[in-house]
Amino acid sequence: MTKAIVVHAHGGPEALAYEDVTVGAPGKGEALIRQAAIGLNFIDVYFRTGLYPAPNGLPVIPGGEGAGEVVALGEGVDYLQVGDRVAYVSAVGAYAEERLIAADKLVKVPDAIDLETAAAMMLKGMTVEYLFCRTHELKAGETVLFHAAAGGVGLIAGQWARAIGATIIGTVSSPAKADLARAAGYDHVIDYSSEDFVARVKEITGGRGCDVVYDSVGKDTFPGSLDCLRPRGLFVSFGQSSGPIENFDVGLLSRKGSLYMTRPTLFTYNATRPELEASAKALFDMVESGKVKIDVNQRYKLADAAQAHRDLEARKTTGTTLLIP
Repeated sequence: MTKAIVVHAHGGPEALAYEDVTVGAPGKGEALIRQAAIGLNFIDVYFRTGLYPAPNGLPVIPGGEGAGEVVALGEGVDYLQVGDRVAYVSAVGAYAEERLIAADKLVKVPDAIDLETAAAMMLKGMTVEYLFCRTHELKAGETVLFHAAAGGVGLIAGQWARAIGATIIGTVSSPAKADLARAAGYDHVIDYSSEDFVARVKEITGGRGCDVVYDSVGKDTFPGSLDCLRPRGLFVSFGQSSGPIENFDVGLLSRKGSLYMTRPTLFTYNATRPELEASAKALFDMVESGKVKIDVNQRYKLADAAQAHRDLEARKTTGTTLLIP
């Protein structure tokens, strides 16, 4: 038996039940890992509430990011060994002391990176990698707007954009979060609780607009995000922490400057083993080089996952948050 957080019925944070579960031996192509740390992400809320359906329905153990040590391997896994330090991104299943996982979803963690850091950066860091390197190949001299700049993805994005040489504008919801974003490399920070972010972006860019807007907020920042783009700019919607964009009128894209729009996901971009390994390597290289630093700003016990969700949804957290088994 091992301890895990289980959702039996969709609902609020109270739906996260801390209980004993049985973890069997790994089957063919599987690994059993003992987890050192688990990443907290807003997508976990979506699975808890039912906004995103769990792959195999309910009950479900939420959580899609973690790191730990391999304790057993199933048949056919010849690229890992018991004792290997590994990290992963998956759809669900992370909120547990031990878990089974398809071994081809695991990547080895370099010796220079500790397991808490690995757990804190896999989903967030590889999200920045695909957004900046593949959804749009960000180049030096380009200007981008990144919403939720003080979040876990946002703080990595600021550092990554600075390393590339792009100008990055970020939005936040408080002066304290603005300070965090500036420290992470943002050239300009807009506090949308007291400023009109569309007007400020136009002012900062001299009326030109941004080449790309990266938006994980959704409802609260739409359609303002489109008004921050230059003609033929790209709107990247990769989350919806404030709620989904509803009744989207595709004609807006033409009326606001022949804009492009995409709704990418990490799982599509890293669908194959080579893509996953390349994405993880790019991230590990950025961290090992010192160009991107991963700060863990909050830690909760796994048993306190409900409180972690309350704080996340209330926007009380900044940067990266870990659950510790």
